[in-house]
Order: sequence, then structure tokens, then C-alpha cells
Amino acid sequence: TICLGLALAHTPAAAGEPVELVSFNVRYGTADDKENAWPHRREMVTDLLADLDGDVVGLQEALRFQLDQIGEALPGYAEIGAGRDDGATRGEYAPILVKTSRFTIDSCGTFWLSDTPDVVASTHWGNGITRVCTWARLIDKTSGDGLYVYNVHMDHQSQPSRERAAELIAARIEGRAHPDEPVVVMGDLNAGESNPAVRYLRGELARASSAEAWPDHAPPASPALVDTFRAIHPDAEEVGTFSGFRPGSTTGEKIDHVLVSPGVAVIDASIDRTSREGRYPSDHFAVIATVQLAQE
Repeated sequence: TICLGLALAHTPAAAGEPVELVSFNVRYGTADDKENAWPHRREMVTDLLADLDGDVVGLQEALRFQLDQIGEALPGYAEIGAGRDDGATRGEYAPILVKTSRFTIDSCGTFWLSDTPDVVASTHWGNGITRVCTWARLIDKTSGDGLYVYNVHMDHQSQPSRERAAELIAARIEGRAHPDEPVVVMGDLNAGESNPAVRYLRGELARASSAEAWPDHAPPASPALVDTFRAIHPDAEEVGTFSGFRPGSTTGEKIDHVLVSPGVAVIDASIDRTSREGRYPSDHFAVIATVQLAQE
């Protein structure tokens, strides 16, 4: 696990300034995507991230060389995360990029979505691919307020894995060292809005996993998080966040999410469908939220 802050020159943000949150699955850079392969869209990804100018950015599917290239293009961010295959640099990351002009990093880590979350590369619950969640406690440089961020890429095949992963994240939220501080959960959950894993995180279900399948498993209470997109767009229907690189694709479910604690004020939220000459930066769309952490 890597927990690293970069000491860069900065202009402090004003107290109470809104926080820009971005979640973006960048599609792993060794995929055989032909005209959509990483070398053809690398610049689109870094340009988009620069334009979005998030204070906290959660990426998914990023490999080490992609993070190096993104970091080179966006030097104002500190990176938090670990490769899922060895807890260091191998395999995909679910990293958090933190704007160093806004936040310092108090503590952070990566845990595996399994029955043994602190065991590197551990996997259970039916997911054939190792999955991780990266977290951080951030401190606003001006106000001194704390914020917990959890960035996750849940499994794309195993519904039991998604359900248990949601409960594990809830347990980590419940056990955080500063329980009064707000929480952000962001990422590619590979689950639409009606999925039990997502409904549990939003406080609509007492548990995500099946009591019949896991009779000896007592999940923690739901964190009752708020879907930032629905807070602003409650009736939106074209909410698909996975395009598969198909031009004009807006259908399908919203499987990429930015969720926040109930006390956080949501100012704005959107799905970014930026394209360039009919091509997308990734096979997922970035999801964005502007929030106020505390009311003045």
C-alpha cells in the first residue's frame, strides 16, 4: 500500500469552498482496443482530467504506466493506491488523486475485497479477479476539516462479491477513526441503481447480501449515503455510464457512482460524455459531483 503526499507550492482554498469530486474508469492500458487503445486516447484522458480539475479524483483500471503518464501531465496531484496483484505496483489500481493545493493526506491505505481484506491479492465471494478499494483521510488545508474517501472497482461478474464488497466498505466506514467526518464512496461498482449492493449503500436495504446464502454473516448498518447524481437529476432517464466506446451511447445503467454522507450538500452533478472526432477517452464516462462538506 502506498500513502504518499507531495509537498508542492499551492494557493490555499478559501474556507467553505466546494469540493469537486470525479470518478473515472480509464480502461486498462494493455487492452487490445485497436483504434481505442491507450496510445490513441492517452491525451484525451489527461486533457479531460485537466478540464474537470477535480479536487479528489478516483480512477479505476489504471495500470502503473498509465498513472505515471497521468501524473506527468497533471503534476498538481498526489497519488494514493497500490497494485492489486502485489500490494505495490503490479496489476490494476483503484487510485485516489488528491489536489495538493486543497488537501493534505492524513492517512490512507488499500484493502482487498475479500474475507481477508488486509491480505494482499486475496479473493473470495466468487470473483475470479482480484478487487481492491483504496481509501484516504484528507484534511482541508484552510479549514482543517477532515474527509474520508473510498474509491472502489467492484467485480463485473459476481453479484455475491458486489454485495459483500458493499458491506465490507460499510464496515470500514463504520470503523473509521473519526466517525463524525463526512464520507465519499466513488467508483465503478459494476452495479446499477437498483442493485442490492447500491441500494444497501444508500440505506434502502438492511443488508446487501442474501441471508440465505450467508446465514452466519451479520453485516454492518448501512452508511445511508446519498447518490449525488440523483440529488440533482432525480428524473433523468439517459444515465448510462458505460459506452463500450460506442459513439452516442447514453443508454444502459448508471454503474459509476459518487455517493456522499447525508450531511454533505450536493451543489451539482453530471455525467461527462466528452468526445473528440467521434471517439471517447474511455469505455466509461466520468461522473462528477460538486459538494459542500459543511454548512457555514
